[in-house]
Amino acid sequence: MPQINKARTHNVVPGHPRSDLARLRVAITVFFALDGFIFAGWVVRIPAIKHQTGASASALGLALLGVSAGAVLTMTLTGRLCRRFGNHQVTVTCAVLLSLSVALPPLTHSALALGAVLVVFGSAYGSINVAFNSAAVDLVRALRRPIMPSFHAAFSLGGMAGAGLGGLVAGALSPTQHLLGLTVIGLIVTAVTGRTLLRLQPPEPPESTPGEAVAPRRLDRRTRGLVITFGLIALCTAYGEGALADWSALHLQQDLDATAGAAAVGYSCFALAMTIGRLTGTRLLERLGRTRTMVLGGSTAAAGMLLGALAPSLWTAFLGFVITGLGLANLFPVAVERAGSLAGPDGVAIASTLGYGGMLLGPPAIGFMADWFSLPTALTSVAVLAATAALIAFLTRRATAR
Repeated sequence: MPQINKARTHNVVPGHPRSDLARLRVAITVFFALDGFIFAGWVVRIPAIKHQTGASASALGLALLGVSAGAVLTMTLTGRLCRRFGNHQVTVTCAVLLSLSVALPPLTHSALALGAVLVVFGSAYGSINVAFNSAAVDLVRALRRPIMPSFHAAFSLGGMAGAGLGGLVAGALSPTQHLLGLTVIGLIVTAVTGRTLLRLQPPEPPESTPGEAVAPRRLDRRTRGLVITFGLIALCTAYGEGALADWSALHLQQDLDATAGAAAVGYSCFALAMTIGRLTGTRLLERLGRTRTMVLGGSTAAAGMLLGALAPSLWTAFLGFVITGLGLANLFPVAVERAGSLAGPDGVAIASTLGYGGMLLGPPAIGFMADWFSLPTALTSVAVLAATAALIAFLTRRATAR
């Protein structure tokens, strides 16, 4: 079974001193964290903006689809822009657009207007995800270290910081003041960190060892098929994230008689476990390799979600959510990295589009299945897809070596 980075390597990338690579890693990490910070800041003000627009629950739900729609529609285009102008340039540009567009939602006064500006916000959000994931893939390949989970851990930590700050200022600042403040913070961070990113050229991979691909393949039929396959792993993972974000609290309240506060703790357990899993993901990948990590992660998530969905008690459900978070933590980062190593920004765009499709599909699919069967039964679909991700990872274990 081919694995990468079972032992650390100490190659110096031609033309890039270690100090440059370290600064590049820091800069990319900051943009991941900024993305999570801004997005979480917007999310915590959704209730206030719902009240401001006077939108019904169903109208708000349709308006919120604008984020996902904007992201999915622009991801493939962003892959092409990255190829033409460079990952670093597109990352900085999209960070500016993301920072500016987050200030738009509180300026709306109807669900229709809100949906329209969220398409703009979602476009910037989806585009920056493609751009900085592509930049991260370049760095991972150059360093020959599986550091992709650390970038996604930064996104998670940024999200926790953004949500925490939003909770602190919600009583003192209006949504307009809060989100305008995020715009200012985003532009300052982009100005400071963007200078570093634009000054540093994307690293070229070091000389290859026998049997190791160092440059993305052209998107021929077979390569596209492999990229889509890894995109399906991302889809299975994002499906679970979306389902737990929207349905875990209701499951705990409705099926296990939890209080509202205790139900909120359930998703927090999942999110914290996922962050911890990503912080330790590099070491896990160095010990096990990508294939074993994804197979183990998918299997662990499947077992955890079965426990969380069918748990007879609240504490057992919490434990199940923690196990699920640990299992899902590294599937999306590794799947995107593998797609990017095969096809560059185009591969990242395809895998990310499928991933966001899964996040878009998860919540309504759970809702329909809950009506047909029950909510606990519907949540077991997360376990089924996690197991599917593990199976796909196992079946494609030799694909990238050929």
